[in-house]
Amino acid sequence: MNTDRDRDRERDGDRDRDRDGDRDGDRDADRSATPTTTTAASEKPHHTPADTAPPLTLRPAHPADAPVIAAIHQAARRAAMPYLPPQRRTHDEVTRWIRETVLPQCHTVVAARGPELLGYAAVRGDLLEHLYLRPDARRTGIGTRLLAEARRHRPDGLSLHVFQLNAEARAFYAHHGFRVVATDDGSGNMENLPALTLHWAPAPGPLSPRGTP
Repeated sequence: MNTDRDRDRERDGDRDRDRDGDRDGDRDADRSATPTTTTAASEKPHHTPADTAPPLTLRPAHPADAPVIAAIHQAARRAAMPYLPPQRRTHDEVTRWIRETVLPQCHTVVAARGPELLGYAAVRGDLLEHLYLRPDARRTGIGTRLLAEARRHRPDGLSLHVFQLNAEARAFYAHHGFRVVATDDGSGNMENLPALTLHWAPAPGPLSPRGTP
């Protein structure tokens, strides 16, 4: 979308916040249902690839997923944030960062369709560190599913960082109830790009009637 301040933590594995890609700039909208049609008894229904595709599932990420997560991370950043400088880390280096830093430190979930991974989200504390989708999986509702899982994990509130240039990500998170709570001029991130801190908080529940505990 995550997961999308973005300090490109894969470069040094420090505490710098990675700013998102769907943070990957994804204005996810759930796919509308395909209308059904009636066929004559002698006709065979036509099946599209979506008819036979395995259902989308969310599951915890495993160390064995690290190479695919790294590939998603790199591809998503290239597609969603073309204004960033070329990535210097190799795929092997990003894979090691995912396996040795992200997975141990974050609650990380992948979106999978059968054996195929389509995206991931990583939450550390109350910060959505990363939310990235494979470029061909954007605008399919997967980012929304991953964000919902991140909020389920942190029901009291969730924050994230996003570049001001990342208009698609900003719109995506605004659509899901995130509000700007801080700005910075980029002097604190490696890319020197102005950034925003966004925060989501659950709606307050109904007030108890007066005189009840």
